[in-house]
Amino acid sequence: MSPIKTASTAPSIDDHEMLTEIAILYYQEGATQEEISKKFSISRIKIGRLLRRAREEGVVEINVRYHPVYTAQLEQRLINKFNLKRVLIALDQANNEEQRKQVAVLVSAFLAINLQDNSTVAVGQGQNVAAIANHVGLVAQRKARFVCAIGGTHRSGDSINADHICRQLAKKFGGSSETLYAPAYVDNPDTRAAFIAHNTVSETLKQARNADYALVGVGDMNENSHMIKLGWFTPQEFAEARINEGIIGDIGGFDFFKSNGQSANTRLRDRVIGLGTDDLRRIPNVIAIASEERKALALAGALRTGSIDILATSVSCAMTLLNMED
Repeated sequence: MSPIKTASTAPSIDDHEMLTEIAILYYQEGATQEEISKKFSISRIKIGRLLRRAREEGVVEINVRYHPVYTAQLEQRLINKFNLKRVLIALDQANNEEQRKQVAVLVSAFLAINLQDNSTVAVGQGQNVAAIANHVGLVAQRKARFVCAIGGTHRSGDSINADHICRQLAKKFGGSSETLYAPAYVDNPDTRAAFIAHNTVSETLKQARNADYALVGVGDMNENSHMIKLGWFTPQEFAEARINEGIIGDIGGFDFFKSNGQSANTRLRDRVIGLGTDDLRRIPNVIAIASEERKALALAGALRTGSIDILATSVSCAMTLLNMED
């Protein structure tokens, strides 16, 4: 470590070298903020601000290693709070992609243990569900069937399509996949009704409704949603749904709900070709995956729908969820 500068030679407080020196003194050498304040002739309040900036700018990264007993306690609290069968909690990671991967590892392992030959899995769309199919860990081969629970798109973003995910899961577990030959979203309710009435589409949806398991993501009506990026809905439609209809999220892209868990009778819902919340309630093992902490509010609403049996998430999201409920 370079020598501590005196007040007369110290750089401005914007200097990363000073941020680093202060951070080393505080976090590695155990100096108090008062001691650092005297060494640099800077007020204690400014030292506190500098330490905060060091964290915000990535000079300092703080990682908490949770004991397995702690995560087990979190799981039990969530099970009791939301009447769940299981909760799978991954340790917090530095970025969203790695966090998604770690949650996917837990879900993949759960499926490897619990899937049986001839099990049927209804599969939703989205990054969190796709991460399960992309996880390359070895799993037991099962003659399970993976059925699309929502239509698809041929635009950019195919990797998060239910059909693509189904095919990947079937390859991974040695099973088969069933495509829903319909778009995920259409322009109006009449077009939706015509698709759902078609024998091929209705038969696939029937298989999905009768599934033993379901894999679904939870959306939070964010303007950066893939549903907006792919042109299925506009940012204005999402904003109006939040403000005028009180919608805070969706399950699997199929159904939209309010903070109390009630399904929203929204025009967004009337354009989706896929399962609804009532369909999910009939599936005995619905696994909801939400790795992002920002989705805690939407996840709370999704859990209140009564359609989720198993939750897969991160420690931060689990803690935020419990704090909100408490």
